[in-house]
Parts: sequence; C-alpha cells; structure tokens
Amino acid sequence: MQLNIDIYAIYLRIAIAVAYLWEVADRLGLLGQHGQPHVGWGDWTHFVTYAKEVMAFTPLSWVPLLAILASLGEGVFGSMLLIGLFTKIAAIGSGILSLCFAVAMAISFGIDSPLGYSVFTLSAASFVLSQLPNRKFSIDGLLTR
Repeated sequence: MQLNIDIYAIYLRIAIAVAYLWEVADRLGLLGQHGQPHVGWGDWTHFVTYAKEVMAFTPLSWVPLLAILASLGEGVFGSMLLIGLFTKIAAIGSGILSLCFAVAMAISFGIDSPLGYSVFTLSAASFVLSQLPNRKFSIDGLLTR
C-alpha cells in the first residue's frame, strides 16, 4: 500500500508542477505567440489584460504587482514541486495561491469559471499533497537520509 501512496504523491507533484510551469511559460511567450493554437496568452501584456478581468474587484493599480506575484508564486511552487524541494511548504503555498485564484475567478466571472477550469480541484489536490509522504524521487528524500 505504501508504494501506491508514493506513486500518487509523485504523480500529484508532477501534475501540479507542470500545470504551473506551463502557465508561466505561456505568459512569458515561450509557448508561442498570442493567437496560435494551444497558446492562452502568448505574452505578458495579454496575461495582464486577463489578470485585470480576474481581479476586477481590486484597484486597477494593484493588478500588475499581483500578476507578478502570482506568476512568481506559480514559478517557484512549480519548480519546488517538480524537484521535490520543501514539498509540504510548496504544496500548502500552491493550495493557498490556487484557492485565491479560484475565489477571484468566482467573484469576477461567477462560480462556473473556477469549477469549469478545475481551480478548486488544483487547490484541494495541493492541500492533499501537503499531507502525503514525499520522499521518493525528491530533494526532500535526499535531505532526510
């Protein structure tokens, strides 16, 4: 049974990490230009425009800073989860960050938006990951030997 839990933890780590890193790569233009297939934003400008819509309830002047902080959080948490470094802390941070995003989406677009994009699921999965043993194939495992 322990092997299965380890596999689930690794799967969650990789799935959450890749999701975050993919989104950061998109907003930095690494996946292609805006308008190309499978590209959501394609550049920082289009991402900030979307962030203004998601955070329509905040002062407009705050949005660029919050967009930077969200992107840094996604990049840092994604990287930490991918390599398994301070996994519990990264998973809790991921859960909080994605919960904030889900609530912002619900306020700005309605509850169907975060449900349709599974943002609450990402948050819940992150919190579950924070409670699983995360030593296999991770820096955490090397540090606790």
